[in-house]
Amino acid sequence: MSAAPVIETERLILRGHTKADLDVCAAMWGDAQVTRYIGGRPFARDEVWARLLRYVGHWQEMGYGFWALTEKASGQFVGELGFADFKRQLDPSFGDTPEMGWALSPAGHGKGYATEAVTASLAWADVNLEERRTVCMIDPENGASLRVARKAGFREFARADYHGPTILLERFRE
Repeated sequence: MSAAPVIETERLILRGHTKADLDVCAAMWGDAQVTRYIGGRPFARDEVWARLLRYVGHWQEMGYGFWALTEKASGQFVGELGFADFKRQLDPSFGDTPEMGWALSPAGHGKGYATEAVTASLAWADVNLEERRTVCMIDPENGASLRVARKAGFREFARADYHGPTILLERFRE
């Protein structure tokens, strides 16, 4: 069982992942439209299982992690987002700074869900994380995610090569 807190927004519920989420997560991460800017290829079911366990483990060991996103009205899974320490070998390094990430299923695209969920999770982070800084990395071609990041207060601080060109962004809690 995940130790993730439940966050409710106007239209979404952010909750911890469980093993019951494997099928919906595998469907999302197996979709080429979802992964075109995240890894560049659909993920196999066993890779998604490892990802799901990593999310749960983050909450247990780090006190933060990823949430599954569901629509309040329908209960439908529409994506996931949160914070992690992926220990990426990256220059410049993120160090121990919590890295934010998000991915939405095609059913969640174009509805403002990413902005709504990112805003809610950053509000949680501002109260619950010791670090004042959060970071994220986005493919330069992913205009939708770059817009969400900028709306949330992230600003570019570097460019890197992490399995291809990547923009590194940071946000500081006030």
